[in-house]
This record gives sequence, structure tokens and C-alpha cells, in this order.
Amino acid sequence: MPRLRHYDHLNAARFITFSCYHRYLLLTDNWDIRIVLNCLSSLCQQNSIRTLGYVIMPEHVHFVLHPPDEVQVGRVLAEIKSRSAREILARWREEADFRLMRLAKQHPQGGYRFWQPRCYDHNCRTPETVVEKIEYCHKNPVNRGLVTSMADWRWSSHGWYHGLENVALEIDGYEPQKPTASGGPPLSEREKSWRTL
Repeated sequence: MPRLRHYDHLNAARFITFSCYHRYLLLTDNWDIRIVLNCLSSLCQQNSIRTLGYVIMPEHVHFVLHPPDEVQVGRVLAEIKSRSAREILARWREEADFRLMRLAKQHPQGGYRFWQPRCYDHNCRTPETVVEKIEYCHKNPVNRGLVTSMADWRWSSHGWYHGLENVALEIDGYEPQKPTASGGPPLSEREKSWRTL
């Protein structure tokens, strides 16, 4: 497999994807999803990384992040994966979760692996690309047939962008430079307060 190149220090938002081990459906439990989001939130705050959008799918995650120029995103992502895997696997061990048996059988060394070792990382060089990637996150559950409306999927930033209460993760938001072609509904108070990159 070719080595993927990741470019830091470009003052660009990043569209990041990583998958569960063998793309198993490991993110189907609310507790486990909350662990991933808590790790994301905590490590982004520690590293002053702005969270612009996200979606948690049953077998993978997408994040749209804007790191400070001096931050090496790969190290932060590795820590998000490591910390979330440790917490989820510890919970599964405590509850004797059946999924541990499947992971143990598949890992070559007989241990447990929650995430695939690599990730996909794309620099978003234009505001249009940032908006496209955030919208991609929000549409993903609909495109996969998991829900019929973006608003029905709790585990994405869609609810935050539309002013819903009790969202799964408060994000920093992103203001597109121009409105979408459809015009859309009037801006909510939250939408009016979006900060630009």
C-alpha cells in the first residue's frame, strides 16, 4: 500500500476519515459514539483545533477540522484513535461484549484493534471545498440509507448548524462565503453568529 502524504502548516481545513478495524460495524452503541466524540472534543480543545463538521457512521468517522499552523494533525488523530479505542475496549471487557471475540480472532497478534491503522486526510484549500466536505458529512447517513433526512441522524454536526438544542457535540462552525444555490431557510441566530476561518 502506498504511503499517504499529509501536509501540515498550510493554514487549511482538513477533511479526515478513519475506519473501524476491517470496517466492522463497531460504532453502533451510543456510549461508544460518545467516547469518540469526547476524545475528539478534548484533544481539539487541548490543541486549539477548530471543529467545523463531523459525522459518526457505524464503521467510520469523518471530521472537518481547522488546526493552527503549528499543530501536527497526524499526532492528534493518533491520540484520538488511541484514547477512544482504549476506553471503548475497556468498557467492552467490563461488559464481556461479544464484539471482543470477533476482534481477537481477526487481529494477527491475537490482541484487540478497534481502528484501521491509517486514515484519509485531505487539505481543503478553498471555502467551497470546506462547505462541500461539511455537507458530505451531513448527507452521508442519508446516502447510505440509514435515515431519510439529515436531521434524523443524531451523530453529525447537522443539528448544530440548524440551531437544534441538545446536540451531541458543540462545534466551532463555519460560515460559507456565499449562500447555497437553493437559498435555504432564513438564518437562525446560531447561523448568524458563525465565525469565518
